[in-house]
Amino acid sequence: MNFKRVLTYCFDKWWRPVIFLLFTGLLLMVIIWQDISILQIPAFLFFCAAIVTLGVSFIYQLWNRRWLYSILTFLIFGGTIAASIFSTIVLFFIAMDTPDTFADNLKIPTNISIYNPLDMGFDEKRPDSISNLSKHTIDFQLYNSFQPGLYEYDFWTSKIDSGTIYIKAYEITKNYPLSTERLPKSSSVKIYNPTDSIVRVSTKNFFTIYEGDWGKPYAARFEVWYKPSTGGQERKLFERNYKIEGWMR
Repeated sequence: MNFKRVLTYCFDKWWRPVIFLLFTGLLLMVIIWQDISILQIPAFLFFCAAIVTLGVSFIYQLWNRRWLYSILTFLIFGGTIAASIFSTIVLFFIAMDTPDTFADNLKIPTNISIYNPLDMGFDEKRPDSISNLSKHTIDFQLYNSFQPGLYEYDFWTSKIDSGTIYIKAYEITKNYPLSTERLPKSSSVKIYNPTDSIVRVSTKNFFTIYEGDWGKPYAARFEVWYKPSTGGQERKLFERNYKIEGWMR
């Protein structure tokens, strides 16, 4: 099947790209409504592809002087873009006005050690007191990034085989797992230390804790997990409690 035949098949019937757009739009709405986070990005990309396809269809109809079909396609194309922009703005303001109640009734325990993350600021640099610090044992440090709910970390470790470390986090009082779908991937860091000396590995980008809201601190346990490159058994290396806030969506 050559390119011309494919082009004719896709766009000769002007309604085919419209059906594709309706299908991907409905699929995206269902995934967002059901809050299936892992499928939201692929569904959004399919929807964008459908909009592009509709734009190409408009050019095809115009090129072939199908004036009525080109006008209908253009109206649907422009209306879809306008509706998408409008709904994005509306959803943004709704999200801003809808508080996250996750941390409203949570109490920070007073009978255990709970640390505060160190501030990094907008320059995203570690404090000199940490950068120049020499560690002699395994350790972990959490940092506030440029907004509440966004974090980075340093991890100090001795000899360890090639692999990846990542974070698991839990609200302490209810042992509720936090941001389970995205946290392991967004907090992952490659690691390898063939020596007995202590080395530091650091995140290059922030990760997000979604549960909670700005100005509503609660206690969370951060666990550092190690996954060997060879595919062996994953294991927990370290844990520490911190007072954190969730990111305001």
